[in-house]
Amino acid sequence: MKDNIINILKNSDKALSVFEIEDILGISSVEETKDLLSVLHELEEETIIYHSNKDKYMMLENSHLRKGVMRANKKGFGFVEVENLEDDIYISQDDMNGAIHDDIVLVEITSKMNLDRLEGRVLRILKRQVERYIGEINFDKKGMGHITLDENKIKLNIQVPKDLSLNAVDGHKVIVELVKRLNNNLKYEGKVVEIIGHKNDPGVDIMSIICKYNINTEFPDDVKEEVSNMPMEVLESEIEGRRDLRGLEIFTIDGDDTKDIDDAISIKRLPNGHYELGVHIADVSYYVKEGSPLDNEAMERGTSVYLVDRVIPMLPHELSNGICSLNPNVDRLAMSCVMEFDNKGKQIDYEIFPSVIRSRIQMTYKKVNSILEKNIVPEGYEPYEKSLRLMGELAHILQTAITRRGYINFDVDEAKILVDENCKPLEVILRETGEGERLIESFMIAANECVATHIYFMNLPFIYRIHEVPKEEKIRSFLSFVSGLGYKINGDVSDMKPTTMQRILKQLEDKPEYKILASLMLRSMQKAIYSPDNLGHYGLASSCYTHFTSPIRRYPDTTVHRLLHTYLFDGKVDMSTIRKWEEKLVYIADHSSSRERASVDCEREVEDMKMAEYMEGHIGEEFEGMISSVTSFGMFVELDNLIEGLVPIRDMKDFFHFDEEHMTLVGERTNIKYSIGERLIVKVVRASKDDKTIDFEIVRKVV
Repeated sequence: MKDNIINILKNSDKALSVFEIEDILGISSVEETKDLLSVLHELEEETIIYHSNKDKYMMLENSHLRKGVMRANKKGFGFVEVENLEDDIYISQDDMNGAIHDDIVLVEITSKMNLDRLEGRVLRILKRQVERYIGEINFDKKGMGHITLDENKIKLNIQVPKDLSLNAVDGHKVIVELVKRLNNNLKYEGKVVEIIGHKNDPGVDIMSIICKYNINTEFPDDVKEEVSNMPMEVLESEIEGRRDLRGLEIFTIDGDDTKDIDDAISIKRLPNGHYELGVHIADVSYYVKEGSPLDNEAMERGTSVYLVDRVIPMLPHELSNGICSLNPNVDRLAMSCVMEFDNKGKQIDYEIFPSVIRSRIQMTYKKVNSILEKNIVPEGYEPYEKSLRLMGELAHILQTAITRRGYINFDVDEAKILVDENCKPLEVILRETGEGERLIESFMIAANECVATHIYFMNLPFIYRIHEVPKEEKIRSFLSFVSGLGYKINGDVSDMKPTTMQRILKQLEDKPEYKILASLMLRSMQKAIYSPDNLGHYGLASSCYTHFTSPIRRYPDTTVHRLLHTYLFDGKVDMSTIRKWEEKLVYIADHSSSRERASVDCEREVEDMKMAEYMEGHIGEEFEGMISSVTSFGMFVELDNLIEGLVPIRDMKDFFHFDEEHMTLVGERTNIKYSIGERLIVKVVRASKDDKTIDFEIVRKVV
C-alpha cells in the first residue's frame, strides 16, 4: 500500500484528502481505511509526505517543507542542505529551534522560491546525527564540569556532574554523551564516557579529531585472538591450486616509509612486440574470512586512515605490515592480473588468477624517479634498470591512451607536514610526484578496469568505483566565473563528455592562476563513490571501473577479491549466491563511501590544525601567496606550500565592496582591486591551533 500511495501523490497535480486517496485505491471497508490512515501516518513520520492544515496530503517535495542536513555557522545561524535542491536554505539564529550542526531537520521555506536566497525556519529536529561530543572539561567551584566543545559550530551548553565525569580533571579532553535536556533547547546534562587525555599531552590533539569521526584505534579482543592463531608465513599447503610466479622478476614501488605494501608489478616484452604487464595484489581475502570478527571489524572501519604522524590501519599490523604485505624476499599469496598491451595501449588479452609470488626488492619512488628522470641508477637497482625502463615506456603509452579517451588530469598539489617525535610541525612542503608515481597509477588503473570489465560482462553482482557526470549548471557557473576573470573559454557544456572537461582544463593551463582554477573546477564536479551499479568513472573517462589494487587499506578492494574467489575460482554463480551479494553489496558500497568521507575529512582537519599550529610559530613573518578565494568577509590566500589563511575584510585598510559576479574586492576610497589568482606578500597576524584558523594581512601586491 505504501508504494501505491507514493505513486498516487507523485502523479497528482494537487493535494489529496483521505477520501480522494480511498477512491483511487478502491477502498471500501473500515479495516482498509484504518490501514490507509496508519500508512499515511507512517509516511508523514518518515517525512516522505506532508499533511496540510486542510487535512490533505502531498509529497513533501511538492510542499513548502524540506528535509535536509543542518550546516551551522559558529556565529549561530546555519544553512540546510537539501538533496536535489541546488541552493541551501538560510536559517537565522532565531529560527534554528534548537538545531545544531549535522542535525537532520524539517524546514519550512519562508521566503519566495524566486528570490535570490532561500530562507526558512526549522520546524522539527528529525534526527540528531551526532551522539557523542568531544571537548575540554573544566570544573567550577561547586564541582560542576563544563564542556568547551572542539566543534565551535555546535552551540550546546553541556554540564557534567562530578559523579558522571569518570574522575576527569581540568584540561582533560573527553568524549561526552547527552543524558537529558535541562531548562532550554541547548542546555544539557552530560556524562563523560571516555577520557582521551590531557590537552597538553603529545598526540591528544589528533586523537580528539580521530574520536570525532568515530575512527577505531584499537582492535577488539576477538580480532586479536583470531590474528594470534594465523600463520605469519606462507605454508606449502596454501600454495596448492595457485600459479607459482616466484621465479619471475616481480618487485614493488612505494613511498620511503610505506609498510603496508598492496601491489607488486612485473613486465616482459613478448615475441610479437607487445608488452605483458603483471599486476600482483596481496590476497587479503584469503586471510580475512567472510563473517569473521576480523572481517566485521575491517568492514566497519572501511579504510585505513593516514594522518601526519600515524596510520590507523584497517587491518591489524600483523596482517597489514606482515603476512599480507608484499615484503621483499618472502613468499606471499596474491591475486594476479596479467595483461597484454599493444604499442598503442590497447589491451589485447588478459588473465586473472590466484598466485604465489616473491618480490625481489622493495623499491622507492625517489630512486625509481632517479632512473626514469635523471638517468642515475642507485646502488642495488642495476639488475632492474632494463625492466624499469620498459615499464616507463608502457606507462607513457597507457597515459597517452587514457588521455586520448578523455582522462582528466587535475594535477592538484598536496602538502606534506613534517613533524618531530611529539608531533610538533617542523615544516610544510609540497609532496613530490614524478614518473614513478605516474607509472604505478597507470598500471593500477589498467588492472582495476580489467577486473571490473571482466565481472561486468559476466552480469554478476559487483562493487564499482563510480564518478558520475557533473551537473551542467555547476560547470556553467564555473565557466561564468572564469569568464569574469577575463578569459574566453571554448566548450559546449551541453555535451558533458570527459573530453569536453579535458579541453576546458587544457585552455586554462597557461593561466597564472591555473592551480586555483583547476582546484575550483574539481570542486564543481561530483564525488567518486562506491556502488553496486556500474555508472562509469567520469574523471578517468572509464566505462567500467573498480578498486582491486589496495585490499590491505580499502574494504571494497577486499570485497572485490572475495567476489573473484567466489565467481572465478570457486565457480559459485548459483541464484542463492547472486541474491546474497545483490543485497550485501548495497550496504558495503554505502558504508564504504561513508567511511571514506569520514577518513578524508579527518585527514583534512588534522592537516588544517597542524598547519595552524605551524603558523603559530611564524607570527609577524611575511610569505608570498596567491588569492585562492574571495568572499564578502575577506579573501583567502594560499601560500606556495598550500597553507591557506584569511585576510579578513575588517582588517583591510579601506572599505571594500564585494563584487560577487567577478569575485573581486574593490576599495571604496583607494579603488584597489583584489581578484583570484593575484599574487601577494602577506604577513601572519594570527594563528590558532584550537580554531584551526590562520589570519593574514596584506603587505603588498607582487608585481
